[in-house]
Amino acid sequence: MRLNLKFNITERIPVPNELLPLEFLHAGEWADVADVTGEPGWVSRLAEMGVRIGCRLHVLQPGSPCLLQVGESRLSLRGDCATQILVRPVLAAAC
Repeated sequence: MRLNLKFNITERIPVPNELLPLEFLHAGEWADVADVTGEPGWVSRLAEMGVRIGCRLHVLQPGSPCLLQVGESRLSLRGDCATQILVRPVLAAAC
């Protein structure tokens, strides 16, 4: 599978409908999960916690740890875990 990632790193403005790693989002931004990569056990565990293709998440704190809101739950991801989650940014008006 080939991914087309477009992201304006200089201005840090995501291009709507383009995929980018979760780690590129800022606090307060929303996104829809497009893909979760990694070991099958890791992908399954994230799915159990609500992070699966199609879910909408809210970044509460970027970085490491990365704090997310998924539904009514809050999750903390450490290390490079946020690089394994590809998202499609959502404009605030659509949330």
